[in-house]
Formats: sequence, structure tokens, C-alpha cells
Amino acid sequence: MSRIGNRNLIIPEGVMITIDKNLVTVKGPKGELSLKSSELINIEIENNILRTTVKKLTRESNIMQGTTNSLINNMIIGVSEGFNKGLEAVGVGYKFNVQGNKIVVNAGYSHPIEVIVPDGLKAELINNTEINISGTDKQKVTEFAANIRKIREPEPYKGKGIRYKGEYVRRKEGKKAA
Repeated sequence: MSRIGNRNLIIPEGVMITIDKNLVTVKGPKGELSLKSSELINIEIENNILRTTVKKLTRESNIMQGTTNSLINNMIIGVSEGFNKGLEAVGVGYKFNVQGNKIVVNAGYSHPIEVIVPDGLKAELINNTEINISGTDKQKVTEFAANIRKIREPEPYKGKGIRYKGEYVRRKEGKKAA
């Protein structure tokens, strides 16, 4: 049995969930998200509590129960509070610039790199070395932040590169350790 799948999800105030066969739609103050769930899973709402149950106990249905429960929980959090991912550029000359729906990244290359912000996401410039990506869909927010980080990942000797806010970069000593 899936422990995450057996978790009861409490639906907060202002969030409306509709279930049509295996299509789950979550509406809230920040937006609307939908998910096509597996046909192996039953989704029930009773007294503002959402439960996922298995139609027939198999290995695949057990896996899908936990996955479905987790995805619906992320949708509820996304439409009520939203998700944020912070990035910071560390290094001489490394900086961000937001121009409309584009982020211009200077990360030590001979040219600046332009990245287009996908629909449903918002990029907010805190200062020229820090940027905040926000949106309702957790998967989109984290994937976009990972793509920006991939432009210049932090290196272990000087720690230069683009990293998540609060990320610890393990440093190496270099030649003097030998």
C-alpha cells in the first residue's frame, strides 16, 4: 500500500476541485490547473477532504495512487499559494536582466544568452545577480529554473556559476592540496 497515496488532502478556502471521469481540474485565486489521472485510481471528495483510492490492488495502481495524490497536492498548493524558485549568479560579470518576457543572462560567455519565459511563469529581478521564478505549476517552475541554472552550473573550485538560492556548492582545494 502507498503511504503517500493514502494521505488525505484538505482543500483550502477558495479552491474548487471538479472531477470529470479521470480529469481533475483545480481552480483557485492564482489560476487553474488540470490533470488527466490514471484510470486505475478513484478520486473522491467528501467534506473538503480529497482521497485517492485504488480500484484494483496491483503494483502499477499502487504506484499511480501515490503519484496522483502528490500531483493533486502540488496543484492545490500552486493555485492557492504558488511556487517560487530563486536563482543567483556568482562570479565577476555574471548577471541577469529581465526584458519583457525574456531573461538575458551574462555568465562568462562571449555573448549574452537570451531565455524566453514560458507562459504561466513570471520572472522577477531582485537585483542584477538574483532572480525569482514564480508560477502555479510546480513542474514548469522548477524545470525552467533548472534550464537557466544549466547555462553555467557552479564549478567546485571557485564556486562561480548560476545556483539556486541557498544552494551549497562543495568546494575543492585544487593544486595546493597535492
